[in-house]
Amino acid sequence: MFAGLPGTGKTTLARALADERNAVYLRIDTIERALHQGRTDGEDIGPAGYLVAYALAKENLRRHGRIVVADAVNPLKATRDAWREIAKAVTCPLFEIELICSDRDEHRRRIETRPVEEDGSLPLTWQHVIDRFYEPWDRPHRLIDTAKRSPEQALTEIRRWIDSDVSASTGHR
Repeated sequence: MFAGLPGTGKTTLARALADERNAVYLRIDTIERALHQGRTDGEDIGPAGYLVAYALAKENLRRHGRIVVADAVNPLKATRDAWREIAKAVTCPLFEIELICSDRDEHRRRIETRPVEEDGSLPLTWQHVIDRFYEPWDRPHRLIDTAKRSPEQALTEIRRWIDSDVSASTGHR
């Protein structure tokens, strides 16, 4: 489960990990855009995108035994707890990865130079990012500062962490 503000590298790293692990890739932004397109009243969809992703994750983990990579801001303790509850329910490991970009200028540059989404949605602004509510974490997780490493370096770190944890839990080294 990837978490962090927009522009920290979640999508880049989550897609790469999902591709190399042949995993189901669930991106909340994609789900939410589809839900918005299906609405004609302009009302907020609330937590619907996360609820759809949780259901898809559970289905793929439980019934199909697939690895799931979730790509979402996960700004609330409740959203992060829901991923943990799914992992418990299907008895599979959960790897919680929070991405940050500690270099404010670099983070802003990433937001301001993002390509426009193909669906025509309005581009994200730096003000949207800095105004976004994001609860601090209350449990151990992997924190990766993408300002200090390339995507390849970050992916290598994530891969090592996951592989060493899986090896330790299965007794294989």
